[in-house]
Amino acid sequence: MSSLGTISPISTNDLVPLLDATDRPFLLDVREPDEVADWSIDGVVNIPLGTLAEHLDEVPSNQRVIVICAKGMRAQAGAELLAAAGRDVEVLEGGMGAWASTYDVVEAVIAGATVLQVRRRGKGCLSYVIGAGDRAIVIDPSLNVELYATLASERGWQIAYVLDTHLHADHLSGARALVSQSGGELLLSDADPFDFSFTPLRDGQHLVLTPEVGLTVSAVSVPGHTEGSTMYQLGDEAIFTGDTLFLESVGRPDLADHAESFAKNLYRSLHERILPLSSDALVFPAHYGSVVSVRAGELVTRTLGELCSTLPALFLDETAFIDWALKNVKDRPPNYQRIVRVNAGDEPVTSDAAEMELGPNRCAVAS
Repeated sequence: MSSLGTISPISTNDLVPLLDATDRPFLLDVREPDEVADWSIDGVVNIPLGTLAEHLDEVPSNQRVIVICAKGMRAQAGAELLAAAGRDVEVLEGGMGAWASTYDVVEAVIAGATVLQVRRRGKGCLSYVIGAGDRAIVIDPSLNVELYATLASERGWQIAYVLDTHLHADHLSGARALVSQSGGELLLSDADPFDFSFTPLRDGQHLVLTPEVGLTVSAVSVPGHTEGSTMYQLGDEAIFTGDTLFLESVGRPDLADHAESFAKNLYRSLHERILPLSSDALVFPAHYGSVVSVRAGELVTRTLGELCSTLPALFLDETAFIDWALKNVKDRPPNYQRIVRVNAGDEPVTSDAAEMELGPNRCAVAS
């Protein structure tokens, strides 16, 4: 009789670097197939808990094994089956619920500023801290405001401005909470229906961090995904496009239930405001989808020129683009209507905020 194997916990933070390792672990997701199809960690193998006992031979014996479920209970049960068969396994603590709030950070110097790309791995959300001198700007913060405060403090920056690129529908914004904590100024587009105090952005407005490097962030209106969608420019070298332009597609125009008119605006925003910019400008979106490669230490970005030559949606004329955008919008983000109400200030952030956000982002037109 074989001896029992061991079961150890592993945190989602410890999992992140393993995803890029040459000896990547075997990720066993024991949720039901529909759960995995809806939202999963890239590269998992799905063997539902109810059938695992009959498929233990499909779990490799010469590879590190990490068992995953929604919150950890089914993974623990699956791990016990494997341990009873003499296997050493690990259980992902908190499961996909914890994965939804797991971050890593990549740092780069662009246009004289330090840009921190904050990647929320389980949601595909991207936010940014841009600093120079002793001041910083935060774009699209999530509810984990302590993370942004810490990143700024570690670099000697005071958060001067907090911005959202638009009224988010797939995750809760931390902009108001971060302003309350940091004392920074909240700047938003008044074309989106926010129901709280903020400073309205002006088209072409410059937010100076330090005159020594001549760094500015320019607000440029790009309606389409929402009426108040806004792009921010860091010199000529980087554009923060929110949900207007992604690396794999463009923002969906249907979440406000005015899909055709929003699709027209989106086409014009892309072709009149974004595509004429420098082809060498790095595009930094607010999200990435499952087809985008994300690796530790590497920015999630491409140049505008690369996107202009690879994204089919950007080759279409206006009529064809609108038809394509309307035909290819799929399932809407989970709980998106309530998330919009909270982000607009019409409902408070409650204790179930983390549950409300669970699931993938679905703010792009399916490509």
